[in-house]
Amino acid sequence: MAGSSTFWLLILVVMFFIFLVGRLILNQYSPLFLRVGPTTLPKGSFGWPVLGETLAFLNPHPSNSLGAFLQYHCSRYGKVFKSHLFLSPTIVSCDEELNYFILQNEGKLFECSYPKPIHGILGKSSMLVAVGDTHKRLRSVAVSLVTITKSKPEFLHDIENTAIRVLRSWKDKPQVIFCKEARKFTFNVIVKQVLGLSPDEPQTTQILEDFLTFMKGLISLPLYIPGTPYARAVKARIRISATVKAIIEERRRRRRNEDGISTNKSTTRSNSDFLEILLDVDTLPEDEKVSFVLDSLLGGYETTSLLMAMVVYFLAQSPSALQQVKVEHQNIRRVKKKDEYLTWEDYNKMEFTQNVINEAMRCGNIVKFVHRKALKDVKFRDYIIPSGWKVLPVISASHLDPSLHANALQFHPWRWESEDQICKRFTPFGGGSRCCPGSELGRLEVAFFLHHLVQNFRWRTEDDEQPMAYPYVEFKRGLPIYLEHCPI
Repeated sequence: MAGSSTFWLLILVVMFFIFLVGRLILNQYSPLFLRVGPTTLPKGSFGWPVLGETLAFLNPHPSNSLGAFLQYHCSRYGKVFKSHLFLSPTIVSCDEELNYFILQNEGKLFECSYPKPIHGILGKSSMLVAVGDTHKRLRSVAVSLVTITKSKPEFLHDIENTAIRVLRSWKDKPQVIFCKEARKFTFNVIVKQVLGLSPDEPQTTQILEDFLTFMKGLISLPLYIPGTPYARAVKARIRISATVKAIIEERRRRRRNEDGISTNKSTTRSNSDFLEILLDVDTLPEDEKVSFVLDSLLGGYETTSLLMAMVVYFLAQSPSALQQVKVEHQNIRRVKKKDEYLTWEDYNKMEFTQNVINEAMRCGNIVKFVHRKALKDVKFRDYIIPSGWKVLPVISASHLDPSLHANALQFHPWRWESEDQICKRFTPFGGGSRCCPGSELGRLEVAFFLHHLVQNFRWRTEDDEQPMAYPYVEFKRGLPIYLEHCPI
């Protein structure tokens, strides 16, 4: 009798498994035959059952190229094609016009739609995954904070002092792993600016340890099994959130004490960081304030450090560009007193430096694509993007398109003397209502670091080192650079 029950239970499990797989396959392939009136889906293929073409799409390749998958599909199906990626039927766009259309219609025709595991790590209130009113609230606060902060002398001084400390530690070193050094710089800048913590405080060390665990999980296989990088990252985020909440509570207690002593709040409050301003924002509940702090740390740490690495890498390949950058910064330093701080006015004089930053972003493609979802059937040219489908605008495709940029695969910062950096062809920070609000702060940090780097060091990179898209971008060996200390 027991054996008979086990047999029928096994049969039920097998039938359920067959039903589940069959449903997944049906859901995958039935959209191939979708037609809406006289329009049809773009051409393309759905690949293997369940997995689709995800593995081929994610196959690593140099970030200053489209990669074999996109090159093959664009040549066979055109710049807009259908596929099956991340367990969803997907429209992939390498078309400049469609990409711009998607980014400009956020919340109307399309919506941010990152895979569920990303939500599990970042949290539902993260600006990266939030949609609708939540995203609008968070972004409004971010734009306001950046506007208030970016030109403040104390913020500029913090950036410059941190850059000088990092570069002084290189004085007797023949080689450094630049990505590691860049992350040290950006973390110390952002943790001071957001939370008011200096590098040698115990809380800074604790946050950094948890943050490194968090970053490893963010780019790992999303399996929530104890001991996996993903599971450790989820727990690390909980610990970081608890640390941030404790800092917020301590800051509130300090405020109450200060307000009890003096009614002049502007003179008693010693901090002028993001958190101090954030505490006065009544439009965000507590969990959104904590998520905002985590988003600020993430954006200011990883993206900015990678941009720094791209600039250093490409300048090493272009001696003429490096020489022009050096002359520009020498001219700025020449009219200043010894050890005088850089100012916002100095930053605005770094015109060729901005061209180099633009070109490094265009060639390096820190963000290859973004995740969106169609909110309704959208007609574009002669085909339809069905409601509910995932849509992937491939930003790097426009950056590397030879019909949009002359000699597109060549690092040539002088192109930005005539090209408009605010255009459909160039969207390194996204576009529309989801354009990165902290982009100017990232540029500022890179420019100030570069100011001191080019006046104190010469460097070279290894011949076979290059940025790789996994699809997240990183250097294979962390970008080792060989140094020669040569202060001017």
